Amino acid sequence: MIWKVNICLCITFACWLRYLGVGGVGSVTAEMLTRCGIGKLLLFDYDKVELANMNRLFFQPHQAGLSKVEAAEHTLRNINPDVSFETHNYNITTMENFTHFMDRISHGGLEEGKPVDLVLSCVDNFEARMAINQACNELGQIWMESGVSENAVSGHIQLIIPGETACFACAPPLVVAANIDEKTLKREGVCAASLPTTMGVVAGILVQNVLKYLLKFGTVSYYLGYNAMQDFFPTMAMKPNPQCNDRHCRRQQEEYKKKEAERPTVEVVQEEEDVVHEDNEWGIELVSEVTDAELQAASGPVPDLPEGITVAFTIPSEVTDGDTVEETEQSLEELMAQMKKL
Repeated sequence: MIWKVNICLCITFACWLRYLGVGGVGSVTAEMLTRCGIGKLLLFDYDKVELANMNRLFFQPHQAGLSKVEAAEHTLRNINPDVSFETHNYNITTMENFTHFMDRISHGGLEEGKPVDLVLSCVDNFEARMAINQACNELGQIWMESGVSENAVSGHIQLIIPGETACFACAPPLVVAANIDEKTLKREGVCAASLPTTMGVVAGILVQNVLKYLLKFGTVSYYLGYNAMQDFFPTMAMKPNPQCNDRHCRRQQEEYKKKEAERPTVEVVQEEEDVVHEDNEWGIELVSEVTDAELQAASGPVPDLPEGITVAFTIPSEVTDGDTVEETEQSLEELMAQMKKL
């Protein structure tokens, strides 16, 4: 069974990173979607398979030297030949490639000329994330971002709807906000930590969210984190920043506000609850055994009290002097002795 949906998948698999990040989520994501019977996958990457990548999932030693999109396509076609694949072996952050990347998002759908249904970001550096963010904001394209931390024991996924939720530039990481060159943060000859377990968990959460979004079941997560150290899964939703640095994001926010204002207001009508009477089919009726007259007679006179003060109870007016017990100076022992003589 093949779904008539298509996904643009931006992937970076490299272990020996040119930029800050760990990557590795994209290959597992692509395999899961292929096994689920996605209609079409568009794959973007510019790296080659190396033996250093074998600590990851998906790639195999005999694929070393192949471009990663080519190796991925060969493997995925063998898994499910009914899925359509389109591969692009280039860096999406360059000006020329970015223009082509946007064109494929807009016209590379399962039906040629139609846009893709969803963009998935599985890249390993902030520069590529910002490029994807800019493209999706400009096109109004819904996308999901994902990532694994440099220490390989935590990760996250995030659904981004332009204008409705925060984009990647609305609350950017410090590296992006401070305009720091990521190349200066990479230590020469040092590879970031890499655990296939963490990447597998994040990829599974990402694809699960994709299925819920596309097939419209369950609750789609706007943001879901994963902390392997405490098995902690934080979740939240972030509103867009009105002062976002991305002008396309601000434009999308204004368009979203206009759509919300034009949407007809649904009035909530509160239904009045029907009065439940005591009558029932068995003829059982609840009545008071004390009449109003008896109740009035049992109540004593109400004293004049300041406003706001009420009595808890009154002394019945029927109580007479003959009913009262006279005071005596006899002790309790003497009274008990008299009672025994009676």
